Amino acid sequence: MGDKLDIKQGTLALMILKTLEVLGPLHGYGVARRIEETSGNRLKLNYGTLYPALVKLEQEGFIRADWRKSENNRRAKYYGLTAAGRKQLAREAREWSETADLMSAFLSPKREA
Repeated sequence: MGDKLDIKQGTLALMILKTLEVLGPLHGYGVARRIEETSGNRLKLNYGTLYPALVKLEQEGFIRADWRKSENNRRAKYYGLTAAGRKQLAREAREWSETADLMSAFLSPKREA
């Protein structure tokens, strides 16, 4: 139970977008901590994974970044969702929901009479 899970390919972007939708603009450390908390600390994000994902989402236009003072009065880069990011979040959430439903059908098949 103490083992940390690996993030499946394609899920980190969705987790970041959803985190920013729910909480509003956050710095990278805040995004990482929230994802870990939401997972019940089953996920452990390393910054070599998180920051490239944030850069990619920014380059794709799904998030924007600006420098602000953090709660401890340091300069930090805050990330926020764009309109394109909201659309992408809705699309990815729908696709993951459909995938989860499909996999559920295989993992818990109903017996035929």
